[in-house]
Amino acid sequence: MTDPAVGVLHVPLVRPVRPALDLDAFVSLRRLEKDSGARLVHTHMAKAGALGRLAALSLGAKRRPKLVHTFHGHVLSGYFGTTQQRGFLALERALAKRTDLLVAVSPEVRDELLELGVGRPSQYRVVPLGLDLERLSQVGTPAVLAGTLRSRIGLPPGTPLAGVVGRLVPIKDHATLLAAVAQVPGLHLAVLGDGELRPELEAQSAALGLAGRAHFLGWWEDMATALADLDLVVLSSRNEGTPVALIEALAAGRPVVATDVGGVRYVVRDGETGWLCPAGDPAALATLLRRAVFLERENAARLAGEGRRRALASFGKERMLADYFSIYQELLA
Repeated sequence: MTDPAVGVLHVPLVRPVRPALDLDAFVSLRRLEKDSGARLVHTHMAKAGALGRLAALSLGAKRRPKLVHTFHGHVLSGYFGTTQQRGFLALERALAKRTDLLVAVSPEVRDELLELGVGRPSQYRVVPLGLDLERLSQVGTPAVLAGTLRSRIGLPPGTPLAGVVGRLVPIKDHATLLAAVAQVPGLHLAVLGDGELRPELEAQSAALGLAGRAHFLGWWEDMATALADLDLVVLSSRNEGTPVALIEALAAGRPVVATDVGGVRYVVRDGETGWLCPAGDPAALATLLRRAVFLERENAARLAGEGRRRALASFGKERMLADYFSIYQELLA
């Protein structure tokens, strides 16, 4: 959702490395920052953050705006090959030295980046994600009725159904999740998302005998209706910043099982608002799936209730906006 009072300008920026398009994006950003006379530039994500800050720095010391960059995680572990990883790390270290303030979405992300030599402790501020959680908070009320997702699958009420939300890419490690579900008879899995690994994961699902229990549904537009039908939300990633899917699940009052990586424990408190296990361990993940769906349903519901309370208090958009406004005031005072 965008504020109609705030103009949005588009530049030719794409996620993959595309030298010609990347140069066009750099030139567009430099022209925009120069012509607008911007006093502050706030960038997000790795590639956009690099191009946006390089464009600002190219204006010269007297004309460049104040620079803020938010790390929503980091792409310096598990996302790219060794050579690319070293290149990105060197670039982030260099850019951090020229950035006025660095923002991390959790203390865990900040600490990991500091260990990698990205920035100094005094440069960092922690600003947790802030989302519009109003509709998700209505899951379980007549405003968000259950039944839509199960109807799409053809699954009757009462059949145990877990869900995973996210891109089908290596870092999300859906392979471990499928292997875990194969160890929990009677449990169905709704896979919400799409990506490069979908054919491979569908083949793995069939090989594991999950053809009738793992349901690949692609992207789902209204997450509230999906979450209303899930008995459990799972995350099996090998690396995460602050996982939006888990914030949304908790706000909807769903039990959560996740891998203990990156900023996950900033969202899910093990044994308090959900359960955590090591990454890449199908047996450990399967144990938690059984506990949440079959063995400890009342406990899972209790944790989900506490998770909803904390998520709505800590990850709402109003709190995030106030945090960022404070940072802008600090820089532009």
